[in-house]
Amino acid sequence: MAPSTATDIEAFFSTLGDGRSPANYRPRSIIYRQGDPADAVYYIESGKVQLMVVSAHGKEGVIAMLSAGDFFGEGCLAGQPVYMASASAMAKSAIRRIDKRAMINALHRNSAMSEMFLGFLLSRNIQIEADLIDQLFNSSERRLARLLLLLANFGKEGKMEAVIPRINQDILAAKVGTTRSRINFFMNKFRKLGFIEYNGGLKVHTSLLNIIVHD
Repeated sequence: MAPSTATDIEAFFSTLGDGRSPANYRPRSIIYRQGDPADAVYYIESGKVQLMVVSAHGKEGVIAMLSAGDFFGEGCLAGQPVYMASASAMAKSAIRRIDKRAMINALHRNSAMSEMFLGFLLSRNIQIEADLIDQLFNSSERRLARLLLLLANFGKEGKMEAVIPRINQDILAAKVGTTRSRINFFMNKFRKLGFIEYNGGLKVHTSLLNIIVHD
Protein backbone atom coordinates (compact mmCIF):
# COMPACT_ATOMS: atom_id res chain seq x y z
CA MET A 1 0.00 0.00 0.00
CA ALA A 2 1.39 3.41 -0.92
CA PRO A 3 0.57 5.26 2.30
CA SER A 4 0.36 8.70 0.73
CA THR A 5 1.79 10.81 -2.06
CA ALA A 6 5.51 11.01 -2.80
CA THR A 7 5.37 14.67 -1.76
CA ASP A 8 3.97 13.74 1.67
CA ILE A 9 6.64 11.12 2.17
CA GLU A 10 9.45 13.48 1.17
CA ALA A 11 8.07 16.14 3.51
CA PHE A 12 8.11 13.59 6.31
CA PHE A 13 11.65 12.43 5.56
CA SER A 14 12.85 16.04 5.55
CA THR A 15 11.89 16.30 9.24
CA LEU A 16 14.00 13.33 10.30
CA GLY A 17 17.45 14.89 9.90
CA ASP A 18 20.19 12.38 10.65
CA GLY A 19 17.62 9.78 11.67
CA ARG A 20 17.17 8.53 8.12
CA SER A 21 19.56 7.12 5.59
CA PRO A 22 18.87 6.02 1.98
CA ALA A 23 20.49 2.97 0.41
CA ASN A 24 20.31 1.03 -2.82
CA TYR A 25 20.21 -2.77 -2.86
CA ARG A 26 20.90 -5.25 -5.62
CA PRO A 27 18.68 -8.32 -6.10
CA ARG A 28 19.16 -10.91 -3.34
CA SER A 29 20.99 -8.41 -1.11
CA ILE A 30 20.33 -8.82 2.61
CA ILE A 31 18.84 -5.78 4.34
CA TYR A 32 18.79 -7.36 7.79
CA ARG A 33 18.79 -10.88 9.16
CA GLN A 34 16.42 -12.67 11.51
CA GLY A 35 17.75 -12.11 15.03
CA ASP A 36 19.54 -8.82 14.26
CA PRO A 37 18.84 -5.99 16.74
CA ALA A 38 15.56 -4.29 15.79
CA ASP A 39 16.67 -0.68 15.74
CA ALA A 40 15.04 0.82 12.64
CA VAL A 41 11.99 0.95 10.37
CA TYR A 42 12.46 0.74 6.60
CA TYR A 43 10.53 2.31 3.73
CA ILE A 44 10.60 1.04 0.14
CA GLU A 45 10.92 3.85 -2.39
CA SER A 46 11.25 1.48 -5.35
CA GLY A 47 11.80 -2.21 -5.89
CA LYS A 48 10.57 -5.28 -4.03
CA VAL A 49 11.47 -6.87 -0.69
CA GLN A 50 10.70 -10.28 0.76
CA LEU A 51 10.48 -11.20 4.44
CA MET A 52 11.51 -14.76 5.28
CA VAL A 53 11.62 -16.71 8.55
CA VAL A 54 13.69 -19.79 9.35
CA SER A 55 12.56 -22.25 12.02
CA ALA A 56 14.84 -23.81 14.63
CA HIS A 57 14.95 -26.89 12.38
CA GLY A 58 16.01 -24.88 9.32
CA LYS A 59 12.67 -24.80 7.53
CA GLU A 60 12.19 -21.55 5.57
CA GLY A 61 8.98 -19.67 4.91
CA VAL A 62 8.25 -16.45 3.00
CA ILE A 63 5.82 -14.41 5.06
CA ALA A 64 5.57 -11.25 2.94
CA MET A 65 6.48 -9.78 -0.41
CA LEU A 66 6.50 -5.99 -0.31
CA SER A 67 6.75 -3.23 -2.91
CA ALA A 68 7.15 0.53 -3.26
CA GLY A 69 5.21 2.45 -0.61
CA ASP A 70 5.48 -0.26 2.04
CA PHE A 71 7.18 -0.05 5.43
CA PHE A 72 8.81 -3.03 7.14
CA GLY A 73 10.68 -3.65 10.36
CA GLU A 74 7.96 -1.77 12.25
CA GLY A 75 7.93 -4.37 15.04
CA CYS A 76 10.72 -2.43 16.74
CA LEU A 77 8.20 0.32 17.52
CA ALA A 78 6.22 -2.18 19.61
CA GLY A 79 9.25 -3.23 21.63
CA GLN A 80 10.56 -6.18 19.62
CA PRO A 81 14.26 -6.42 20.58
CA VAL A 82 15.26 -8.33 17.41
CA TYR A 83 13.86 -8.72 13.91
CA MET A 84 11.59 -11.75 13.68
CA ALA A 85 12.31 -12.30 9.98
CA SER A 86 15.06 -11.65 7.46
CA ALA A 87 14.53 -8.97 4.81
CA SER A 88 16.15 -9.13 1.39
CA ALA A 89 15.75 -7.32 -1.93
CA MET A 90 13.98 -9.28 -4.66
CA ALA A 91 14.90 -6.71 -7.30
CA LYS A 92 17.00 -3.57 -7.53
CA SER A 93 15.57 -1.50 -4.69
CA ALA A 94 15.89 1.95 -3.15
CA ILE A 95 15.14 1.79 0.58
CA ARG A 96 15.24 4.32 3.39
CA ARG A 97 16.28 3.29 6.88
CA ILE A 98 14.61 5.29 9.66
CA ASP A 99 16.18 5.09 13.10
CA LYS A 100 13.72 3.74 15.70
CA ARG A 101 14.00 6.77 18.00
CA ALA A 102 13.67 9.21 15.10
CA MET A 103 10.56 7.38 13.86
CA ILE A 104 8.93 7.43 17.30
CA ASN A 105 9.66 11.14 17.74
CA ALA A 106 8.33 11.94 14.27
CA LEU A 107 5.09 10.04 14.87
CA HIS A 108 4.57 11.99 18.10
CA ARG A 109 5.21 15.33 16.42
CA ASN A 110 3.53 14.80 13.07
CA SER A 111 -0.17 13.90 13.24
CA ALA A 112 -0.43 13.58 9.45
CA MET A 113 2.40 11.05 9.42
CA SER A 114 0.81 9.19 12.33
CA GLU A 115 -2.43 8.84 10.36
CA MET A 116 -0.49 7.75 7.28
CA PHE A 117 1.44 5.13 9.21
CA LEU A 118 -1.71 3.89 10.97
CA GLY A 119 -3.32 3.45 7.57
CA PHE A 120 -0.36 1.34 6.48
CA LEU A 121 -0.57 -0.84 9.60
CA LEU A 122 -4.31 -1.41 9.12
CA SER A 123 -3.74 -2.30 5.49
CA ARG A 124 -0.98 -4.74 6.46
CA ASN A 125 -3.31 -6.36 9.01
CA ILE A 126 -6.03 -6.78 6.39
CA GLN A 127 -3.46 -8.31 4.04
CA ILE A 128 -2.33 -10.80 6.69
CA GLU A 129 -5.94 -11.85 7.33
CA ALA A 130 -6.54 -12.23 3.58
CA ASP A 131 -3.37 -14.35 3.28
CA LEU A 132 -4.54 -16.60 6.11
CA ILE A 133 -7.96 -17.09 4.50
CA ASP A 134 -6.22 -17.77 1.21
CA GLN A 135 -4.08 -20.50 2.78
CA LEU A 136 -7.04 -22.10 4.55
CA PHE A 137 -9.62 -22.18 1.78
CA ASN A 138 -8.04 -21.74 -1.66
CA SER A 139 -6.19 -24.22 -3.86
CA SER A 140 -2.47 -23.75 -4.49
CA GLU A 141 -3.30 -22.71 -8.07
CA ARG A 142 -5.53 -19.89 -6.86
CA ARG A 143 -3.00 -18.88 -4.21
CA LEU A 144 -0.32 -18.56 -6.89
CA ALA A 145 -2.60 -16.53 -9.15
CA ARG A 146 -3.43 -14.17 -6.29
CA LEU A 147 0.24 -13.81 -5.37
CA LEU A 148 1.26 -12.95 -8.94
CA LEU A 149 -1.49 -10.32 -9.15
CA LEU A 150 -0.36 -8.83 -5.85
CA LEU A 151 3.25 -8.71 -7.04
CA ALA A 152 2.06 -6.79 -10.11
CA ASN A 153 0.25 -4.34 -7.78
CA PHE A 154 -3.22 -5.37 -8.94
CA GLY A 155 -5.79 -3.60 -6.79
CA LYS A 156 -3.38 -0.90 -5.60
CA GLU A 157 -3.58 2.75 -6.50
CA GLY A 158 -2.13 3.45 -9.92
CA LYS A 159 -1.52 0.98 -12.73
CA MET A 160 -0.28 -2.56 -12.62
CA GLU A 161 3.42 -2.89 -13.30
CA ALA A 162 4.07 -3.72 -16.94
CA VAL A 163 6.83 -6.19 -16.10
CA ILE A 164 7.97 -7.48 -12.72
CA PRO A 165 11.36 -9.14 -12.18
CA ARG A 166 11.48 -12.89 -12.59
CA ILE A 167 11.08 -14.59 -9.23
CA ASN A 168 12.75 -17.81 -8.18
CA GLN A 169 10.13 -20.56 -8.18
CA ASP A 170 11.41 -21.82 -4.83
CA ILE A 171 10.41 -18.45 -3.34
CA LEU A 172 6.96 -18.67 -4.93
CA ALA A 173 6.59 -22.21 -3.60
CA ALA A 174 7.52 -21.09 -0.07
CA LYS A 175 4.99 -18.26 -0.17
CA VAL A 176 2.18 -20.29 -1.74
CA GLY A 177 2.82 -23.31 0.47
CA THR A 178 3.37 -25.96 -2.18
CA THR A 179 6.20 -27.64 -4.08
CA ARG A 180 8.42 -26.12 -6.74
CA SER A 181 7.20 -28.69 -9.27
CA ARG A 182 3.59 -27.59 -8.72
CA ILE A 183 4.58 -23.94 -9.17
CA ASN A 184 6.34 -24.83 -12.42
CA PHE A 185 3.25 -26.70 -13.62
CA PHE A 186 0.91 -23.79 -12.85
CA MET A 187 3.24 -21.16 -14.34
CA ASN A 188 3.42 -23.13 -17.59
CA LYS A 189 -0.37 -23.47 -17.55
CA PHE A 190 -0.84 -19.71 -16.97
CA ARG A 191 1.59 -18.95 -19.81
CA LYS A 192 -0.17 -21.28 -22.27
CA LEU A 193 -3.52 -19.70 -21.38
CA GLY A 194 -2.08 -16.22 -22.03
CA PHE A 195 -2.43 -15.06 -18.42
CA ILE A 196 1.29 -14.38 -18.06
CA GLU A 197 4.24 -14.01 -20.41
CA TYR A 198 8.00 -13.79 -20.13
CA ASN A 199 9.57 -10.77 -21.79
CA GLY A 200 12.70 -9.59 -20.00
CA GLY A 201 10.83 -10.34 -16.80
CA LEU A 202 7.35 -11.54 -15.94
CA LYS A 203 4.26 -9.80 -17.34
CA VAL A 204 1.01 -10.53 -15.51
CA HIS A 205 -2.28 -9.87 -17.29
CA THR A 206 -5.49 -8.97 -15.48
CA SER A 207 -7.07 -12.02 -17.15
CA LEU A 208 -5.25 -14.11 -14.50
CA LEU A 209 -8.09 -13.01 -12.22
CA ASN A 210 -10.20 -15.67 -14.01
CA ILE A 211 -8.32 -18.36 -12.06
CA ILE A 212 -9.45 -16.79 -8.78
CA VAL A 213 -13.07 -15.97 -9.55
CA HIS A 214 -13.99 -19.10 -11.53
CA ASP A 215 -14.01 -22.74 -10.45
